[in-house]
Order: sequence, then structure tokens, then C-alpha cells
Amino acid sequence: MHSGSSHLDRLAKSLSGRSQQSKVYLAAAPQCPYPDAHLDGAIKTGLFDYVWVQFYNNAQCHYAGNADNLLKAWNQWTSSQAKQVFLGLPASEAAAPSGGFISAAVLTSQVLPKIKGSAKYGGVMLWSKYYDNGYSAAIKGSV
Repeated sequence: MHSGSSHLDRLAKSLSGRSQQSKVYLAAAPQCPYPDAHLDGAIKTGLFDYVWVQFYNNAQCHYAGNADNLLKAWNQWTSSQAKQVFLGLPASEAAAPSGGFISAAVLTSQVLPKIKGSAKYGGVMLWSKYYDNGYSAAIKGSV
């Protein structure tokens, strides 16, 4: 376990406790292998409003010609204590040198229809604006 991991759950509880004065939204951005090596304890608190999972640069759970591994990992993440889960994707092939890019056509026709039915579906997160040359515009209507 990462040396700081055991303290993240306490930090989440402390920050969430401040919501009595004004709402504090908690978010995490784990890697897609489930459970996340560093954030699992904190996410298990059930206090995280948004979990933006990086479904790229991780061969065991990113898109690689088919969505099987990605969908398996998605189902694991949506069974977690996260309130909403976002599909984190690269905005271009260059944004994910280790893989996981999904063309806009495949994302909108094959992946999103399978995950949008989840009660915990929050949307799509893209890495990053620098690499976004029309990808976000191409998927926006389907998200």
C-alpha cells in the first residue's frame, strides 16, 4: 500500500464533514485497474461525489480493438461506493502513448450505449484539451 493511502480516507471524511457549512464536492481520478492501489480506501468511504477513472494507458482495462476489458472494468467501478463514475479517455492517440484511444464513431456506437444505462454514469472525461482536435465536439451529442 502506498505510504499516504491510509490517510486519504480520513482526509475524505474530514473534508466531507465541512459540508455542513457549505457543500464540499469530493472527486478522485484513479487508474482503471480495480481496486485502485492508492485510492481504494478513500473511495470505499462512499463520500466521493465524482470518480473520474482513467480508462487508458492500462492494457488490462482499456479499449484495445474491442471494449471487453474496458466494460469489465467499468462494471467493477460502478459497483464501487463512488456516487458517479466518469469514463476517462484520451482525446487523441497521442494523448495515450500506451493505448486506449477509442474513435468517436466506436465510442458513440459501441461503448456509450453499454455504459450510459448505469445509474452511476456521470459522463466522459477527456485528457486533455491540448490533444482535443474535434474529439469532444464529435462525442458531445452522445454523452
